[in-house]
Amino acid sequence: MTGDSTLNKLQQSATAFGLALSARQLEQFETYWTFLSEKNQVMNLTAITDRAEAMEKHFLDSLALAGAADFIGKRRLIDIGTGAGFPGLPLKIAVPSLKLTLLDSLAKRVTFLKEVCQKLDLNAECVHARAEEWVTQPGERESYDYATSRAVADLNILLELCLPYVKIGGAFLAMKTQNAAEEIETAKNTAAILGGEIESHYDYALPGTPEIQRRIVIIRKTGPTPKQYPRRFAKIQKDPLK
Repeated sequence: MTGDSTLNKLQQSATAFGLALSARQLEQFETYWTFLSEKNQVMNLTAITDRAEAMEKHFLDSLALAGAADFIGKRRLIDIGTGAGFPGLPLKIAVPSLKLTLLDSLAKRVTFLKEVCQKLDLNAECVHARAEEWVTQPGERESYDYATSRAVADLNILLELCLPYVKIGGAFLAMKTQNAAEEIETAKNTAAILGGEIESHYDYALPGTPEIQRRIVIIRKTGPTPKQYPRRFAKIQKDPLK
């Protein structure tokens, strides 16, 4: 497998994010892709069906989080709206000490996540719930070092769903593109309402698509989130905080 050009490219590209992937970790990525591809035949997990493209646009893109934050030392991370496990699960493969929670509202996807974690011999909590509801469970609110999401939603909506999970001093890592500058500017007041501050961002590009500049927005948790947030999702959608 060490002679596999796709895996070699993943290994080499990950070094840009400060990650050194072992042969064992590369095997886990291959197993992940094989199982994802198999299950994708019967359920909608990803629109990407090419192995090399998935290694880059799903796995490597997820690993970019390591360039934006320090996950060493048993950090606790919740990946909200994780879908097929992105970005949380690739990061868990690369940083095994990470205490990971994968949260998704679709039961079939959570079943897939539990199965793939078992195949990869990874200990991760896989939760079937809505983000605005699960945060009310004991031990969830303001208990994570990091929250992240690669979901397609405006930042002000993601902030209300994700920031309540983050402990003071931690951060929400929102995966966006460089085209999101206006969206980020608009969300500054929303972050402040929820006890956060847009601190900085981390820009990167993937090897196969250097023309597409990606951005991870780092929202630092500076104070407690008022208890009335998050609201019900229908209310968040209808009347986003501004």
